[in-house]
Amino acid sequence: MQNFAARLATALLSFGVVWLTARYLGAAGRGAVSLFVTDCAAILLFIGLLGGSSLIYLAPRRNLWHLLLPAYGWATLVCALGTGTVALLRQPEPAYLLHLGLLSLLQALFSINTALLLGRRREGTYNLLTLVQVALLAGALLAAFWAGGRLVAVYTYYYAAYLAFGLPLLLSLVPLLRLPDPRRRQGRRLRATTRELARHSRGAHFSNMLAFANYRLGYYFVAYFADARAVGVLSVGVALMEAIWLIPRSAALVQYVDLVNTPGGGPLPESALRVGRLAVLGTAAAVLVLVAVPPAVLTAVFGREFGAAQTVMRLLAPGSVMMAVQMLISSYFAGRAQYRINNAAALAGLVLTLTGGLLLIPRLGIEGAALASTLSYTASTAFLLWHFRRATGLGITAFLPGPTDITRAWQLLRSR
Repeated sequence: MQNFAARLATALLSFGVVWLTARYLGAAGRGAVSLFVTDCAAILLFIGLLGGSSLIYLAPRRNLWHLLLPAYGWATLVCALGTGTVALLRQPEPAYLLHLGLLSLLQALFSINTALLLGRRREGTYNLLTLVQVALLAGALLAAFWAGGRLVAVYTYYYAAYLAFGLPLLLSLVPLLRLPDPRRRQGRRLRATTRELARHSRGAHFSNMLAFANYRLGYYFVAYFADARAVGVLSVGVALMEAIWLIPRSAALVQYVDLVNTPGGGPLPESALRVGRLAVLGTAAAVLVLVAVPPAVLTAVFGREFGAAQTVMRLLAPGSVMMAVQMLISSYFAGRAQYRINNAAALAGLVLTLTGGLLLIPRLGIEGAALASTLSYTASTAFLLWHFRRATGLGITAFLPGPTDITRAWQLLRSR
């Protein structure tokens, strides 16, 4: 429950960031921020080739400093190369590239530290640091935009992000230094751990790279076929729907940490399936609430340019519920180190993302982007369900809430 509460607070603060950038910067400014965040996220994806969720997997089994050193070195190299790649492909201004390189590196180092803490079951510290990071970003933007004047500009986001990632990065070093692992390099063991980390990361993270393409490739398609304003409207609809994913992500993260800390294999216990069904139920309920929000509310909250985000949310709604199921099954296969199944599912989704992006977005714009995402999420979830049934004998009904689950959810709500 503590994990869910922290993720809920983080999601609300992230919504605050979306609201602030949309309300004060308009659709074009929000689009520029979204493209910057997407560029950072694209660079961070490659950092996971020597880190990512594999740090969580290996943290209980290896000396943390043997994991930290290669992960830091790889992150520095990737951020430099990634910034250079963006410079070649998109040719933005030099100031943009400077912010991109530095902020992507800060985010990378912060994610490495928090992954190691989470792998050592420091969930409370992990939740606190993540919450502080988003709170600093939202608070800095709020203060700057309220001050008005020249601070109401896209570059304000960059400087707020320096504070939001720099300070938590320093704070995250404190609990790491308190862990009992001896801080000796021990060359041979360090090299062996680095090879092991690389081996696990390649398999574990490839699906994350494909998933990112499924989530965000539409932004680049819309930017190419339309403009930054359309990206801004799309990003608001996407951000609102993806905020709901905190429910299944919380359940999947707890399931994953339990699996990697439990020796041996075995089927999912009924308690885990019950939590999964409640997560799907909560996701479906939240989706219904969001799609019922009239466009007039969106224009009142975000600005007159954002009413079209309602259509985006309605088209994303079925895919968002399917994603709740996908996250739970994906965490099961990841916890069992069966990465190829997740990779194949993400690849199937990517095929539909590319096809839909090329065929639907030029004709339908942001509506085409939302429809392509839903088709992609549905295809990859269906693929995972088929393999999950083969592995466990359980099908989609294992994740469909029944009367008992609804009663249980109602009791939990009443108890709060």
